[in-house]
Amino acid sequence: MKGIVLAGGTGSRLWPITLSISKQLLPVYDKPMIYYPISTLMLAGVRDFLIITTPIDLHLFRNLLGDGSQLGVKFSYQIQDHPRGLADAFIIGEEFLQGQACLMILGDNIFHGYDLEKNIMSELPTNGAHIFTYEVQNPNSYGVLEVDENQRPLSVHEKPKHFISNLAVTGLYYFDGKVTSFANATTPSARGELEITSIINSYIAKGQLTFTKLSRGSAWLDTGNPDSLSDASEYIRIMEKRTGVKIGCLEEIAFSKCWIDLDQLRDSAKLYNNDYGEYLGRIQ
Repeated sequence: MKGIVLAGGTGSRLWPITLSISKQLLPVYDKPMIYYPISTLMLAGVRDFLIITTPIDLHLFRNLLGDGSQLGVKFSYQIQDHPRGLADAFIIGEEFLQGQACLMILGDNIFHGYDLEKNIMSELPTNGAHIFTYEVQNPNSYGVLEVDENQRPLSVHEKPKHFISNLAVTGLYYFDGKVTSFANATTPSARGELEITSIINSYIAKGQLTFTKLSRGSAWLDTGNPDSLSDASEYIRIMEKRTGVKIGCLEEIAFSKCWIDLDQLRDSAKLYNNDYGEYLGRIQ
């Protein structure tokens, strides 16, 4: 299974912070923001990644992540030169996907919780699409999933003005190999973008969408504005200080998956003359 991480856009909700740097490169406590979505896909077993970003930021992501060999994974890169919507990722990534299934995640979404890896992997279908929802108090700020009395998906609505449900669609999606065909058949919305909701609703129309309601023990953090970015940093800081375990530590995940060995982990630890390096050095 392949993975796509969306790290483009203008980050306009964070201006002026993001006028000169990609939002996904901003720090969330002790790591770059993009570490967290990458870690989510790594936990789900993804080793082949496509990072989609802007022409200006491409070299910055390459400098940060390289080719992925230090983690036992592969990072490829593609440019989205203009924000054309989330579904555009499947057109940009058509050659990368080569008709295979994929997990796609937004580069500003952070997921954390007990058994998150199991929640993701155990729910994925062999065919069709799968989304992950989270109960929220203000569903009019999100895309929300409408379900029937038997909890079967009916439709996804983008920021509905009237209450439909409180199941917000998070920025983590699974699609089978047909997603590129759906994306190529999608027409731009009124705002001129290829909407991910159109892709999801296409799968619903064919009866091929399933979903997981993330448990109350899980955290879903969207870091797209100053308040949520600050909240996410504080959440990561508190959890790491209380547990002594780092969240979104790519090297640790790679080692736990046996994608790198102890010598490679120790080599990575030597790169950091700080708490992060000391943490890696303590891992056995």
